Amino acid sequence: MIGLIAAALLQLPSLDVPQLPPITRDPQITYLDRNGAVLGIRGGRYQPTEDIAKLPPYVPAAFVAIEDRRFYEHQGFDLQGIARAVLTDLGQGRATQGASTITQQLARNLFLTNDRTLERKGTELIYAVELEQTYSKPQILGLYLSRVYFGSGAYGIEAAAHRYFDKPAVRLTIREAAMLAAIMKSPTDYDPAEQPDKSAERTALVLDAMVETGAITDAQRAAALAEKPHVFKTAPDAASQYFVDWVDAQVRAMGPPRADLVVETTLDAHDEATAQAAASDTVDRFAKADVQQAALVALDPQGRVRAMIGGVDYSKSGYNRAVDAHRQAGSAWKPFVYLTALERGFTPDSPVVDQPITIDGWSPRDFEPNYLGQITLQQALAQSVNTVAAGLADQVGRPNVANTAKRLGIFTPINLDPAMALGSSLVTPIEMAQAYDAFANGGDLVSAYGIERIRLPVALGGRVLWQHPAPSTPNVIGNPQLSELDQMLRTVITSGTGVNARIPGYDLAGKTGTASDFRDAWFCGFTGGLTTVVWMGRDDNAPMRGITGGSAPADAWRAFMRVALKRAPVTPIPFGPAAPPPVPSPVLMPPMPNNSAAPNIQGGPAI
Repeated sequence: MIGLIAAALLQLPSLDVPQLPPITRDPQITYLDRNGAVLGIRGGRYQPTEDIAKLPPYVPAAFVAIEDRRFYEHQGFDLQGIARAVLTDLGQGRATQGASTITQQLARNLFLTNDRTLERKGTELIYAVELEQTYSKPQILGLYLSRVYFGSGAYGIEAAAHRYFDKPAVRLTIREAAMLAAIMKSPTDYDPAEQPDKSAERTALVLDAMVETGAITDAQRAAALAEKPHVFKTAPDAASQYFVDWVDAQVRAMGPPRADLVVETTLDAHDEATAQAAASDTVDRFAKADVQQAALVALDPQGRVRAMIGGVDYSKSGYNRAVDAHRQAGSAWKPFVYLTALERGFTPDSPVVDQPITIDGWSPRDFEPNYLGQITLQQALAQSVNTVAAGLADQVGRPNVANTAKRLGIFTPINLDPAMALGSSLVTPIEMAQAYDAFANGGDLVSAYGIERIRLPVALGGRVLWQHPAPSTPNVIGNPQLSELDQMLRTVITSGTGVNARIPGYDLAGKTGTASDFRDAWFCGFTGGLTTVVWMGRDDNAPMRGITGGSAPADAWRAFMRVALKRAPVTPIPFGPAAPPPVPSPVLMPPMPNNSAAPNIQGGPAI
């Protein structure tokens, strides 16, 4: 049999040790949340070589026991196993058997393809021998554990430990180590998340092998079999991948990385998980009303992104609706109208009239069929009265309203037709979040950002390569207008269209938004330390069934905020800067003419 192997090897060119190809690895970028938790990794497929001396001894032992129990004895290949495989292959006329040692598997992973030919097998043997002559057994095993595929996109044991158990490899239990070793036979068939029964059967075999090789005792095996590890059905960091994609594009715009990098971000992993649960659970509850998707952005007062949900399931769609989806804002746009009016002399108590109105042949209508007549400006915003907002924008000037929105951070084009007062312009959730953040932080302009610093890994010295500059937050809303608008937005939650967003014990303000024909629904709200915007709708832009900003989006907003706010000090909405010089008061808006016969061409409510 050894003669047959030798004959096969003689058909191949001689390879000396110096000809061993270099082991290369593309740089990786590791993204951390604000507390140092790993959010995701981008770039090269493989992480640095695993230092097995830092792992519990039973972790590498599990792989040796089931994959290559003579690993520490052979010099790269196992003659008995090869002889058995060659006999079978010759009998069938093709290569079908494995019998590869860990070193052979590593050689194939590093330098070769998975072609089942005798020539490839012979080359694999030569490389395996050279690997054994060049590297120590711990180095070979560390390389193997850092490169082997564990399914579900996880390459290497660190990625696998995080994918299935949400922990680093150093914290794996005996049972968890055996479960990962069981995957080696087939990442598809023994995936613990998708094939739990097959995984359990194979894991028992691994534990038996560990006992036979002396890696663990019978008592440890029994304890491991009794253990019930929590296996994550989907990757624990799946929700944050929308955010990671967003900041990764910014990092790569600085230039291709020439070494491994660590990016420290603003995201809070706890808030992110809360946001994902709030968005997904709410979409599920309202699925019968044709709600399909959601996006959420939460900012602190300086514009740091604390949570970003770009959709309900990243594995099904990586499209980031929080950043890239341009949707009609509906009545969530109205604070820009009202702020423009306040800055031109109106007050929350200014009298206005809810009655039919026509502007340039366009007649807005309210969600409720009845008109309220004379009310105050504050009541009009709290009840999201469309006729008043449209007339107010017409009086103060729609270009002025557009300028107000741009001043607060809306950077996409704004239309100037009469319907713009009701949010017919297309905006993204992150734009709305940074604009509303000015209402929440004392009137300061913010630019939403997610990267705090970029540095080298600790193993490479940890040197900081880039640091986010101190945020520039010029004041863009003065008083009394800011405090007046915030008070008006408080009434939206206490007695208006946003009552579903109420959370006892917190100073909250916000605005609902519902676009034409229920195609988009928003809730944009804030307290002193956190601004959160929620959007819900459908990717095909089809209407939902009766979903307003005060229903599903307000529910999701409340579900997120009531958890997130427990982790932060209770902070009231700040009053803002001292009052600016007085602005000349315009003539207040006169009662609107009754044009009830005019056609209603607005496509739907904007509340």
